[in-house]
Amino acid sequence: MERRSFLQGAALGAGLAVTSGAGAFTAAPLAPLPGTRPTDPADLPLVTDPGERRGEMLYRPFGRTGETISAIGMGGFHLGKSAVTDAEATRLIHEGIDRGITFMDNCWDYNEGRSEERMGIALEQNGYRDKVFLMSKMDGRTKQEAMKQIDQSLRRLRTDRIDLVQHHEILRYDDPDRVFAEGGAMEAFVEAKKAGKLRYIGFTGHKDPRIHLQMLEVAAERGFHFDSVQMPLNVMDAHFRSFGHLVLPYLVQNGIAALAMKTFGDGVILKSDAPIKPIEYLHFSLNLQTAVVITGIQNQRDLDQAFEAVKTFTPMDKATVAELLNRSRPYALEGKYELFKTSATFDGTAKNAAWLGEDVPGVKKLAPTME
Repeated sequence: MERRSFLQGAALGAGLAVTSGAGAFTAAPLAPLPGTRPTDPADLPLVTDPGERRGEMLYRPFGRTGETISAIGMGGFHLGKSAVTDAEATRLIHEGIDRGITFMDNCWDYNEGRSEERMGIALEQNGYRDKVFLMSKMDGRTKQEAMKQIDQSLRRLRTDRIDLVQHHEILRYDDPDRVFAEGGAMEAFVEAKKAGKLRYIGFTGHKDPRIHLQMLEVAAERGFHFDSVQMPLNVMDAHFRSFGHLVLPYLVQNGIAALAMKTFGDGVILKSDAPIKPIEYLHFSLNLQTAVVITGIQNQRDLDQAFEAVKTFTPMDKATVAELLNRSRPYALEGKYELFKTSATFDGTAKNAAWLGEDVPGVKKLAPTME
């Protein structure tokens, strides 16, 4: 499959006729060219069915796997912050699960392992592990590094199996090749799945939607189907390097679970002073065709706000979404408040190059010597 063909069929934009060989045919809608913005920010894959409501929570399908997960996921990063005590982290996790949250987010590198350790302690108690769909992420790009991280995460999380393991921070155009290379991280993931250490495989990233598309393309070339893709989906994203416009349609079309993150951008987006209430940020992400909206929860206010968002959520039509995006537009056009796209502030792998391993053979062969 040629990259141009994949990108043309992957994302939504203006439908165009493409001439090929014997004549013209109507291609799948094209993605906007690199650097352009969507002509209609509200033209997004929106839900019509909010999900199955049980108690305080909504539940949605996890892609085409047959699994069902809570529409709100508990973010693991915030639970590992030093401002949160071990006891408070356990209490928040238990209360969240008791009230209906089943999706647990984490990562091998969050807070130097403290996030996984705290979640493991909480889930080990009173059968809570059996009540949740547990996810963690690995930074390693080589088979050796990724396998080491998977085994360490299993120990920290105090479990013999993680439901979903994702390649973390696919941020560079060579990351897909590193992951799928001989001796790359995907080999570790596949072996771990065969060994029963994990059930599903996905990837995450927050830098540029075109890198997500490249990861999906490289996977398609190798006949690999991801179960999930995690990415920023918020009221700012629709205006700048939009994952919602470029990646989400492809996921919906191909039965891949979309995991929304960066609803508040770790609080940075809230500093924009955009005339939008915090609960509206959550409503917007819930209104997209996502399997789960992962949000940081580090205190009772955060937890209650997440449940209030679910309680008050009803699907919004395109006109309502357009009005909300009009309010965010002046603050979003240059990505100023989406620091995860425009800076290295959120890039753990950028600060730890050893996790990436050596360049793939093709790069090493072409690269000039620096001596």
